Amino acid sequence: MTPNPISLAIAVVLSVVGALFIAFGRLLVPGALLVALAAIVLAALRLARQWEQAVVLRAGKFLSVRGPGLFWIIPVVDSIAAVIDTRVRTTQFLAEQTLTKDTVPVDVDAIIFWIVTDVRRAALEVADYSEAISWAAQTSLRDVIGAADLATLLSDRQKLDDRLRATIDAKTSDWGIHARSVEIRDVTIPAPLQDAMSREAQAERERHARVILSAAEAEIAHKFAEAAQTYADNPAALHLRGMNMLYESVKERGSTIIVPSSAVDSMNLGGIAGITSLARTAPGGSQEDRSQPPQPLKTP
Repeated sequence: MTPNPISLAIAVVLSVVGALFIAFGRLLVPGALLVALAAIVLAALRLARQWEQAVVLRAGKFLSVRGPGLFWIIPVVDSIAAVIDTRVRTTQFLAEQTLTKDTVPVDVDAIIFWIVTDVRRAALEVADYSEAISWAAQTSLRDVIGAADLATLLSDRQKLDDRLRATIDAKTSDWGIHARSVEIRDVTIPAPLQDAMSREAQAERERHARVILSAAEAEIAHKFAEAAQTYADNPAALHLRGMNMLYESVKERGSTIIVPSSAVDSMNLGGIAGITSLARTAPGGSQEDRSQPPQPLKTP
């Protein structure tokens, strides 16, 4: 138990007063009684803090659960078997080199949050409830790992946490202990397997990229086919497109383009001088550009 300053202070006061009575020599009996009472208070008055409860035995048998606060016991006859902390507590546990359902060795680190709900059973049903819950959590973790494959262990931790909590709680409920939650903090797999999984993920990303590129190529080809059909049905549109292509090619300063004569005739562009003049008067060209003679358009 925690040192009880209240009983200690009362015992000191009674002892001092009793000693003073004895010192006068006339009050020996009252002084001796006060000293004896101080000893009884020191042994019988106990204190449990707000988060503590004490299990009291009388003549070796369970009597009651006392606390928090001040309480009395009978010295010699009564004894305090255990003082139980009723706050939420945490225990870290791990499973090393445990095989999953698909025979992959993993190291799993987890933590459990638990609380004592029945002080009597926690003190009387198990010798060391803190150590017992640690071992129960570790064995339960191994059972859960063995029943799950690696993909589930890596991707669905919430489901595994709930299953692990229920498994541990079923084992510890007889001890008056409730597992409030379990969290898997880390899953470590062998380095060669990590490399293999990384290569697999990279190959999957490359496959996905190629699929997207193929779809884009197919869409482009489809658009080209539609454009070709449009130009085939409308020669004027093809001529306008050819003129625009020539204009875009020669509008920059100092550019020269060579066009086969057959292409010029087929697109009916109206002459080389007209095209170059159109390029020179394009927006963005300087006045100096307009004053220069047109660049020749060479035809083979």
